[in-house]
Amino acid sequence: MTATGPDLRITLQHIVDTAAALAGAPHGALALLHKEDRHVTDLFTTGASDRGRRAAVTLLDGRTGALGSLVEGGRAVRVDDLTAAPHGGRVPADPALATRSFLGAPVLVRGEVLGSLCLVSGEPDGFTDTDLALLRLLASQAAAAIGGAPLYEAARQREQWIEGASATTRALLTGAGSTDALTTVAERARVLAGAVAGVILQPTPEGGMEIVAASTPEDPAGLVGTAIAPGAAVLVQLLGGEDVVIEDSATDPRMTTPVRSRFGPSMMLPLKSGGRLIGTLALPRRRGEPLYTGTDRLLASQFASQAALALVMADSQHYREQLAVYEDRDRIARDLHDLVVQRLFATEMMLESTRRKAPEGDTGTAELLTRAVDELDSTIQEVRTAIFTLRQPPAEAPTTVRGRVLRETGGAAAVLGFQPSVRFTGAVDSLVPSPVDGQLLDALRGALAAAHRRPGISSVEVEIDATVRLPDGRTAVRLVVVDDGRADDGSRSTTVTWQAPL
Repeated sequence: MTATGPDLRITLQHIVDTAAALAGAPHGALALLHKEDRHVTDLFTTGASDRGRRAAVTLLDGRTGALGSLVEGGRAVRVDDLTAAPHGGRVPADPALATRSFLGAPVLVRGEVLGSLCLVSGEPDGFTDTDLALLRLLASQAAAAIGGAPLYEAARQREQWIEGASATTRALLTGAGSTDALTTVAERARVLAGAVAGVILQPTPEGGMEIVAASTPEDPAGLVGTAIAPGAAVLVQLLGGEDVVIEDSATDPRMTTPVRSRFGPSMMLPLKSGGRLIGTLALPRRRGEPLYTGTDRLLASQFASQAALALVMADSQHYREQLAVYEDRDRIARDLHDLVVQRLFATEMMLESTRRKAPEGDTGTAELLTRAVDELDSTIQEVRTAIFTLRQPPAEAPTTVRGRVLRETGGAAAVLGFQPSVRFTGAVDSLVPSPVDGQLLDALRGALAAAHRRPGISSVEVEIDATVRLPDGRTAVRLVVVDDGRADDGSRSTTVTWQAPL
């Protein structure tokens, strides 16, 4: 057994210090033992040097010596002279501890010896019956602390999962987009489970499952998009909405993804609500880290059930809000079409008629009226474009740098007539902070608008590199936009470059 939690360790150390002080012993120790082979797993000492601690480990081993009697019989032991007692041949009087007399009481938790509280003295007959009774009392206090620690830890762990589930529900109901909502679930679960990553998998049309959202201290780009191919053994359980517990992802034959070698213990939990399988929440740990306990799996499963319900509620709320926005935009579009465009068109016709009636020699007035007609015609086209945009379903607003860049280029595609290509280098979402991200988007909008104004354009390439190294050693983000439109000098390629330090 190993003492866990700072409060428990402080309590056990205080018990050792108190026992030594009350009995007047120069050295004291409280040893916690492994359940199976009884070797020392944790040690709390007082009055011992580093060499003395090493000697105490040998002395307090539950398989030999005076401590062996404690473990085997579960009773307190007092040895007035180790060199003369029957234990003398098995317990050396180590000079590091100056052991002559020994006093020990077992730490009994629910009838099982999990450790021992011991005192040693360099003098024979160093302890009295009163000291033995006192040591029994303090050992019982240590047992109470150790026995209550798992219950306290389980209660604290349950409280954290409940608070995490409530916080996740509140976050989802604030109106986050679907991808951001899934990432929120993955992030909360990863932190609560002590996992190295939290990922959400969803079924693919081909019959497999794909990672659609991920949370990890590193760049999640290497995880998102990873798929479990159709036919994998684990898919039967996942698509059936069953829990899957993996002891070692790297070696388990059910795991077939290329990223499995990075992970060890893992649990995969269904996100189900009302019989509907939304996806699977996977929480892998690093190789060599502890396996998930039954309590871990129970709490994580309950979290997944509540998160699935919150996702369904968030989707319903999001659709209602989206419908309200769409209806309002449709009303605005009708008003623009029925009132503004018609009036602009009528004004254009009036100006055109006036231009034709202008005296033949009055070229200045004719040119002025022609420009006014052209401006009105251009304004009408822009208003009609705005009407068309308003009648499109409102797009979700991404929060990541990568998502916002893709939204800008996607919006530009409607005007350009083709989709610009986009390439990212580095973990832009985590490396590009605010307000640099806003400056980057402003520069991108300006470059795309300039490209649209150039004639003959048929392609635009956008590159964002967050790993640029400046001459002074600082890291910077660089935006490069290249198009094949005709520039003012007649060339067929235009490059716009912008960069800012991070």
